[in-house]
Amino acid sequence: MSQAAALPDVVRDIARVDAQVVEQAAQFPSSILADVAGRRGGLHGRIAPLAPSMRFAGPAITVEVRPGDNLMIHAAMAVAQPGDVIVVDGKGDLSSALMGEIMSQQCVALGIAAVVIDGAVRDSEAIRELGFPMYAAGLNPNGPTKFVPGRLNHPISIGGVTVHPGDLVVGDADGVTVIERAKAAAMLPLAADKVAAETKRIADIQNRLALAPAWLDGALRAAGVIRDGETL
Repeated sequence: MSQAAALPDVVRDIARVDAQVVEQAAQFPSSILADVAGRRGGLHGRIAPLAPSMRFAGPAITVEVRPGDNLMIHAAMAVAQPGDVIVVDGKGDLSSALMGEIMSQQCVALGIAAVVIDGAVRDSEAIRELGFPMYAAGLNPNGPTKFVPGRLNHPISIGGVTVHPGDLVVGDADGVTVIERAKAAAMLPLAADKVAAETKRIADIQNRLALAPAWLDGALRAAGVIRDGETL
């Protein structure tokens, strides 16, 4: 029997991305982190913040539920540590909400950093007022059931991205980026370099020193749009 098959449905103890890595990663936009991670790790755009001002960074607590049932989200909240991000594979179902104001208030009291759900939530105005970072695929006033088993802290697929327990999860107005736990620390200097390069490029544009990217002609030639020796 494989190790994965031997895991219980509820895994309580996981290895988390280092807290210092989380603190540093929180300083970068989700887009920068996705770029330096190979232009991957960004969840599907349907999973969006309830308010564009919402931001977070933290290690993933992964949850798999059946559509419309939030039993395992309650289990995740019971085992989560302060600073954790609960990431829920809700199967993209929008027929009923998996969380609302009461559970969001509980998350705040527990110190949970954010919730990311490929599914629906409700009480959106109250959650916005609370300021709790809630990212979801949609809204629905229907409430969930609480009796269908699922899995906690197993690998999940959400928004086209595989997420393992303890992975780095970062969210802002653009959406959510996930980076593998073992890879996260190595992305930080790359992210700093990219921010510096983009800052210089913007300054050059504003100063009219570089109004087109330096790579454009070469890319057009490689694509066969212009001939060798030609420029725009």
